[in-house]
Amino acid sequence: MAQSAPDSGSLIYAKELEQISAAIRSGYSVLVLGEAGSGVDELAQALYRRFAGELDVAIAIYKGSGKQFFKVVAEQLDIPTETGDGKALTMEVLKEEIALNCSPDTLLILPEAKRLTTGIRYWLEDLITAGARVVCFAAANPGKDIFLEMIEVELELPSERHIRAVMETEAQRQGVNLDSSRLAELQPLAGRNPMLARKVIRREKLGLKQDVVEHTQYVVVMPVIVAALFSFAVVRFIGVGTGNTALYIIGGVCLVAAMALKQLGYIRGARKRLGQ
Repeated sequence: MAQSAPDSGSLIYAKELEQISAAIRSGYSVLVLGEAGSGVDELAQALYRRFAGELDVAIAIYKGSGKQFFKVVAEQLDIPTETGDGKALTMEVLKEEIALNCSPDTLLILPEAKRLTTGIRYWLEDLITAGARVVCFAAANPGKDIFLEMIEVELELPSERHIRAVMETEAQRQGVNLDSSRLAELQPLAGRNPMLARKVIRREKLGLKQDVVEHTQYVVVMPVIVAALFSFAVVRFIGVGTGNTALYIIGGVCLVAAMALKQLGYIRGARKRLGQ
C-alpha cells in the first residue's frame, strides 16, 4: 500500500500538480519529467492522495520482482491475490486479473518508470488501450512504446530560496550550527536539487570534503579546443617561415576546421538529468 508522506510535492509543484490532475481527469496518461531527488516522490504521493477517493488508484515501484510488483498493484485495487484455497496467484494470473478488473476509473502511478521491464510496459499499453490511466515519473522521456503517446509534464527545478530552506531544515535536524555565510558557500554544491541539499548538510556534519558539485554532469573541453587552435596556428607560421607550401596549407586547413568544430560545440541538446 502507499505510504503516507509529507505533502511537500504539492507545495513545490502546485502548478504542475494541477496540470497533471487536469490531464488525468481528461482521460489522458501522463509522463512527468523531473530530476531525481527534486521532489518527484513527494509529488507522486500527493497525486495518489488527491485521487484516492475519486478513482481506483494504485502506486507501485518495480524492485526486481514482477510478481511482487503486480501483487502490490492488485492489493491496492482490491483484487484477490490468492485462490479460494489460499494459494498465491502466479504473476501471469495476477496480470490477467488486474487487466480484467481495470476500467476508465483506474489510475496507476509509477514513480520509477525507468525500472519498468519491457513486459510490464507492454502490459501497461494494453491497460491504457482499455481506458485505464497511467502516470509515470522519469528523469527523461525514454522515447519508446507507451511513453511516446503520453502527455508530458516537465517539472521546473525548485527555487534557490526553497533549496536554502531545505538546507536550513536539514541542518537543524542534524544538529549542525551553520551561519548564513557557510550556507551560502555550501548552496552551490547542491544546485537546485533538495536531495543533494540534504546530502551536502550531512557531509558537512561528518566533516567530509565539500568540493564535489554532483549536479554538474559535463566536462569542460574548451581549453583543449583552444590549445588545438594555437597548435595549428603554429604549424601554419612554420610553413610560412620555411617556405613550405604544403605545411602552410595543412596548418591553415586544420585551423579553419578546428574553428568550425569550436562553433559546432556551442550547440546544446537536452541537459542530462540525475538518474538518467
